[in-house]
Amino acid sequence: MKSNPSNHFLPAGQRLRPVMLAVAALGVIGVLSPAQAQGFPDKPITFVVPFAAGSATDQLARAIGQAVTNVSKVSVIVDNKPGANSFIGAQAAAKAKADGYTVFITTNTTQAANEHLFKKLPYEPVKDFAPITALGRGGQIMVVNPALPVKNVSEFIALAKSKPGKLSFGSGSSSSRVAGEQFKQMTGTYILNIPYKSNPPAVTDLLGGQIDMMITDMATGLPQVKAGKLKALGVSTRQRSPLAPDVPTIAEAGVKGYEMTYWFAAYAPAGTPLEVVAKLSDLLVKAAHSPSAAPFYQATGTEIFTSNPEDLRTFQAAETLKWGKIIKAAGIVPE
Repeated sequence: MKSNPSNHFLPAGQRLRPVMLAVAALGVIGVLSPAQAQGFPDKPITFVVPFAAGSATDQLARAIGQAVTNVSKVSVIVDNKPGANSFIGAQAAAKAKADGYTVFITTNTTQAANEHLFKKLPYEPVKDFAPITALGRGGQIMVVNPALPVKNVSEFIALAKSKPGKLSFGSGSSSSRVAGEQFKQMTGTYILNIPYKSNPPAVTDLLGGQIDMMITDMATGLPQVKAGKLKALGVSTRQRSPLAPDVPTIAEAGVKGYEMTYWFAAYAPAGTPLEVVAKLSDLLVKAAHSPSAAPFYQATGTEIFTSNPEDLRTFQAAETLKWGKIIKAAGIVPE
């Protein structure tokens, strides 16, 4: 989905009138206080991140936070709340005061995939949040410990088939988990999943040899590959990454049709006044496209992907259906 850049900078009332009608009908927008909207923001904003420091989402939040400070002169605090399958961070953001000063910087994990991975969630991905804007999307990289006696995806598959249940893969997000499960389903292999609070600690165990493989975000995995500490076997996108042009796609390396991507987005607690959401949307969109955020996007191969609140709501609904189909096809049984 491509956003309409010109739509971001129309007057808030004109741009969001259709959103006001649609969202107000759902009863999730609070009563607007002129004092809340006028001069917003005028104090520090907290970004709640449901993953650990060093994760791709954390890196994005810090890049966007610095850009927001540059644009608005208001400081941004990044509050990492990893664990419990990202439930802790999602709950904290959902229960925060709906005044615009708490923003949930998250991914498809909490907003589209978790409801298909778990029988019951302690938060509502739609009802508990007011969409602000999409922030980016990207692909993942399949990495193994260099000690593992494989040079490519085909050799890894052969090794896994020769030792069913003996190899393991780590996952610290739904994207990483589903990527691994889809790989197993498409290759007919049995590889044990080891869940983590976030991808960085899983990478630490991969480096230490406690697990054998990961399909993780580029921001977390690629630096270890470039440092020679991990071996890259493939990327999860349809095309090779310009950041690692010598690494084939998993599809071209032998798993025909394989693809797995992820996305980032920002949300406010449900009930946040519409005009405040509009101001946050404009602020975060400007931040994502600002020069100070560019190094993150360039270094991680993340595509800048922004939207207005209404488009993010529509996109999230479509992605929820998509992730449900992927998870079902991968044979994952909700926990």
